[in-house]
Parts: sequence; structure tokens; C-alpha cells
Amino acid sequence: MEKRFKVWVYKEGEPPLFHTGPMKDIYSIEGQFITELESGKNPYLARHPDEALAFFIPVSIANIIQYLYRPRLDYHRGRLQNVVTDYIGVISKKYTYWNRSSGADHFFVACHDWGPDVSTANPKLFKNLIRVLCNANASEGFQPVRDVSLPEIKIPGKGFGPLRLGQGPKNRSNLAFFAGGPHGYVRKILFQYWKDKDDKVQVHEYLRKNENYFEFMGRTKFCLCPSGYEVASPRVVESIYAGCVPVIVSDGYVLPFSDVLDWNKFSIHIPVAKIPEIKNILQGVSEDEYLKKQKLVLQVQRHFMLRRPGRPYDFMQMVLHSVWLRRLNVRLPLM
Repeated sequence: MEKRFKVWVYKEGEPPLFHTGPMKDIYSIEGQFITELESGKNPYLARHPDEALAFFIPVSIANIIQYLYRPRLDYHRGRLQNVVTDYIGVISKKYTYWNRSSGADHFFVACHDWGPDVSTANPKLFKNLIRVLCNANASEGFQPVRDVSLPEIKIPGKGFGPLRLGQGPKNRSNLAFFAGGPHGYVRKILFQYWKDKDDKVQVHEYLRKNENYFEFMGRTKFCLCPSGYEVASPRVVESIYAGCVPVIVSDGYVLPFSDVLDWNKFSIHIPVAKIPEIKNILQGVSEDEYLKKQKLVLQVQRHFMLRRPGRPYDFMQMVLHSVWLRRLNVRLPLM
């Protein structure tokens, strides 16, 4: 990959819908990824489209929604879909690259919940496009062979990721922890069974003002990562940063970097139907098994670290590696 893989970033389009995106908070991966590839410092950037093996569509779904859906009078996806469809029309008429592969060597990155909806209006046009999505829901059309699951990172005002306040494995007095809003049906079920009801499984809607969310995670063995309105949650990465074994409470979530990371070795998956059994399941994990998982969590941290410019084996390279693997499945016609 390091010697052969090059990505061409299309120059067409204007900000704020193209070539930029949010740089902080919940959807900031869009802006960070676009500006990383356009900075000229990434070693995988192609200098000419003829040397590229993949083509990046520099659109920000989050910015489209911010600028074209304000005020929010409706939730119809037509405006979003038209922007991306029109852009593909422009580049497919100007260049040969889209048409020769029917989009199979092209990709875009979206962390907004509406990202998958880009392709629903015209399934034929988007049939082969590589979608790099935070909302990687296998039950809603996400195809792991073609699409890429993107980790969701909530970037704070300073730095590039959550605070790292993790304690050693022997200094973690909490069995399980979650704090967050009642977004989506999974969390409502979680709250029904566990909200403020158990000292070992600490589930809260809000923490008190004098309590630190990341310190709680750092004192916890197993961090609960339930889906919200959609399957992905920034708590997965926050757990890894805190050295806390992530507990994926979700159905249909295709986990990031599963091509090369065996999540079974450093996380636990609890189906939604087994939410009432969370305490028994986690107490059934032996101390040796927990220590092995926790050690591996620390080892995989580097793959979820966002750095600018990107470095070997960090978040940016892992995403590009995932695109590279899918690009290997594409055979272009001989010219």
C-alpha cells in the first residue's frame, strides 16, 4: 500500500459544501479528513489523477445539512442527494475516471447520520461507490465488502481527541459505566433496566456538575457503548482512549477496521435483547480474560489516534488502508 496507493482529490466544487467541513465536535471527522488530504502533506496524495488508484469526492454531508437545511423545515433528503448527484455528473463529464469503473474506485467520507441516504435516491448510480460511513448499519444497507466503517470521534475544542485519564487495570473500581442522553430505542431500554439502579452497573442520564465523564471512564473496567439514534457512538473511541474495555450494545453495527482488528479480543458485544443481563455477562468475565482484553485495548489505541499530519498506523492511515482493501477488489477495463 505505501508504495502503490495514491488518492486523487477532485478540485471541482466550492466551500462550504466541498473542500471543507466541521473541524470540532461530533461530525468533525469529515472536515479533518478532507483537510488532511488537501493539505498536500499526506504521502498518499496523488499529484496527477492518472497516477491515482482511488478518487476522493471532497463533499461534507454535515456542511450540506448545516447550510441547506437551515431553518430545518423538513427532513427530505432530496437537497442532499441532488448536491452529490450533480457533482458526480460534473466529474463524470469532465473526466473518464468515474465512467471507466462506474464509481467503484471512488469514495466519500460522511460521519453525519444522513450519510447513507446519499445513495438511496439513485441506487444504480451509487451501486459501486465506496461509502466511508460512521453510520455503518448492516441492517440498513451498509455492505462491508464495499463500504468502510468510520470511527466516530468527538473532537474537543483543543487537541484531536478525548481526554486520556485512564487508570491502571487494578485501579478500576467500577464494573460498568454509561452517561448520556436517551437517544434512540437502545438507550431507552438501557435506562429502563439500569438507570440509577445499580452501584456496579452505573448508568446515568446526566452526571453532576462536579463529576468528570472521562475520569469515570478511566476508573471503569467495562464502558457501555449503546447505539444512539444510529448505530455508531463516539463512546467506542472514548472507551479505547480511556483504556476501558468497550461493550458494544447494538444490533447491526459493523465495527471499524474489522478487516485487520479482531474486536472479539478487546471488546464485548451485548445484543440489545440481552440488556437485562448486562451485569451477569460482565461479572462472568474472568479476571484473566479482562486483563487480556484491557491490555489489547491499550495496544490498539494508536489506530484510533487522530494526528495531523497523519502518521503510520494512526486513524488516517487506517481509514485509507480500509479504502485500499476495497479498491483491490476493483478490476478496471484495459485501455
